[in-house]
Amino acid sequence: MKKSDLTFSAVLVPIDYLMILLAGTAAYFLRYVDWIQEIRPVIFNLEFGAYFTYVWWIGLIWLLFFALAGLYTTKRPGRIFDEFGKVFLACSTGLMAVIVAAFFSRELFNSRFILLVAWILAVMFVEIGRLLIRGIQRILLHQGWGTHKIVLIGESDAAADIMKEIYRNKALGLEIIARLPDFKEESAEKINELWQKQGIDEIVQADSNLDREQNLALLDFADSHHLIFKYAADFFETKSARVDLSTLAGVPIVEVKHTALDGWGKILKRVFDAVVASFLLIILSPLFLIIALMVKIDSAGKIFYGSKRVGEKGKEITIWKFRSMIKNAEQLKNKLWKENERADGPLFKMENDPRITRVGKFIRRFSLDELPQLWNIVRGEMSLVGPRPHEVPEVAKYQKEEKKLLNIKPGLTGMAQVSGRSDLNFEEEVRLDVFYMENWTPWLDIIILLKTPGVVLTRKGAS
Repeated sequence: MKKSDLTFSAVLVPIDYLMILLAGTAAYFLRYVDWIQEIRPVIFNLEFGAYFTYVWWIGLIWLLFFALAGLYTTKRPGRIFDEFGKVFLACSTGLMAVIVAAFFSRELFNSRFILLVAWILAVMFVEIGRLLIRGIQRILLHQGWGTHKIVLIGESDAAADIMKEIYRNKALGLEIIARLPDFKEESAEKINELWQKQGIDEIVQADSNLDREQNLALLDFADSHHLIFKYAADFFETKSARVDLSTLAGVPIVEVKHTALDGWGKILKRVFDAVVASFLLIILSPLFLIIALMVKIDSAGKIFYGSKRVGEKGKEITIWKFRSMIKNAEQLKNKLWKENERADGPLFKMENDPRITRVGKFIRRFSLDELPQLWNIVRGEMSLVGPRPHEVPEVAKYQKEEKKLLNIKPGLTGMAQVSGRSDLNFEEEVRLDVFYMENWTPWLDIIILLKTPGVVLTRKGAS
């Protein structure tokens, strides 16, 4: 899911809310227009301040109806009339909810005129706001901003129809950078070359003549390279619970989801991460100062240590820690590799690492050295919960299954950390993190966060 798609989906929420407030405000002042009062004089006393308080809360409730109507899907915008129908349905449902509430509390609204006009204006204003946002999105798509680069697989009529539709309708925001007949060795090399040089967002398989082996190899390629994978319905005998069905040029298209952390799940997790991490940075600032002084007094060197790690989609990031090792720690690592106690995988682990300082041993024991990573979370490079961020040389040794971990952001804590921390072997750690990625829910994040302090204080598996 591109950031541009998520941005336009997310911005619809405040725009809808603003339009609902404008509709309610306009309806109130229209009631006091002279010619309307001549037809039906105002016989109630409703101060605007009290009225707007009602509108403020009603607008929030209406957003729930909008969400239930499917108005906040992260898919690219469809037909205008389909969206208008959903807006009309959501506003009408919201109107009925207000009418029911007014039946039990006459103080809520004394004016049927305001109620009716607010409903009409809400439908109009919300749709106008959405048309404005969609118009901006389509203009940007025509200019190439947010366009999805696609490799189309297949020589079938369905593939030809999809290609024609994409070339004809620029508003789809799709660009075919290559069309290949199959996924044999030559085609696989071509896709890999395109991925490295031009970048690819999606692979669309639209040929039922491809054999099962090619189909599964294509799915593995998309998964390991963190690409959206779509295929024409019924082409695969295998099934996946993480799929999304849509149509393109009249052809049913199925998108295989890498993780539940997509669309609104990704937005929700990002907002939660930013709010909580910012709050923790503020309340833990005295502790930061104390640790910084301890590190500085204990040994020569910088207070913070920046380590190159691999983040989401294989992007290299710098994560920050309180320095817990001596100055030339990285140079000594190669000499100590033969002492590695995690020979089962690409990670380096040594219980009595001679590079660790006295203060370093203490802050590592309680994971205090990792607290500066809250800044990485605020920046959007990491998440509160996710797979452990691994070093570049370690990731270079990843096998195919292990590369799935790069589909999401690394975390300050994670399922592997609260299920054994460094006592787990690498294979077990990968299995737990993949399970987390495929079965994510907000509640799972909360449970892991609540378990983390207990695991840290008991020093279970601490390094």
